[in-house]
Amino acid sequence: MTETAAGTDWQAWQQSWDRQQEWYMPDREERFRVMLDMVEAVVGPEPRMLDLACGTGSITDRLLKRFPEATSTGVDLDPALLAIARGSFAGDERATFVTADLKDPEWVERLPHDTYDAVLTATALHWLHSEPLTTLYGQLAGLVRDGGVFMNADRMIDTATPRINAAERAHRHAAMDRAKAAGALDWADWWALAAEDPVLAAPTAERYKIYGEHADGDMPSARWHAETLRAAGFGEARAVWASPSDSLVLAMK
Repeated sequence: MTETAAGTDWQAWQQSWDRQQEWYMPDREERFRVMLDMVEAVVGPEPRMLDLACGTGSITDRLLKRFPEATSTGVDLDPALLAIARGSFAGDERATFVTADLKDPEWVERLPHDTYDAVLTATALHWLHSEPLTTLYGQLAGLVRDGGVFMNADRMIDTATPRINAAERAHRHAAMDRAKAAGALDWADWWALAAEDPVLAAPTAERYKIYGEHADGDMPSARWHAETLRAAGFGEARAVWASPSDSLVLAMK
């Protein structure tokens, strides 16, 4: 780590990321709370956790604060978000971060463990279309130990309710517009700041070469996720939390 990187306020970047994400999801912390409640309910307070598509390590942060005896492996491909994660958890032996592409068939070979008590992910897998997501769910069925848990919290759209969907979206975007007018950062604003930071400028440029602009996958319904997880080898799966726009699907091995 360079002297400049060593002096970077990683916690400030974490908090900035949290605020940007909360602009899109004001109930984000509630999702995390329920997620960790279910981790404790299913596998106990000392889990070996895989933070899938971990970004800055938001789930890892909340897991380790709530369960000090837990350990976490974060995996992501984004070099800028991983830089924040690694800087934030530097010196904490409970957290490990791995660079890997979830669409690479051999990404699991990069992990330090063969199995995990819990695999958690939030606001990430909507980047994948249904076919690669189905493949990923099959890989996760091999990573989660028997009796272990997988949870995915994300935008999950039920196409059978178009009028409800339209009303919810209009209401949510009106609130977002008000927050934006009051100074909230959106996705593009946040990345523009990262591109100007002396430490994050290079990894931000690299991440744009990898991803380009943000693109959404298919965002299928919570029912689709549950059915696909059961077909992949999980014994049970259903939504355990939902807001008007998002759902948290839990699958137990």
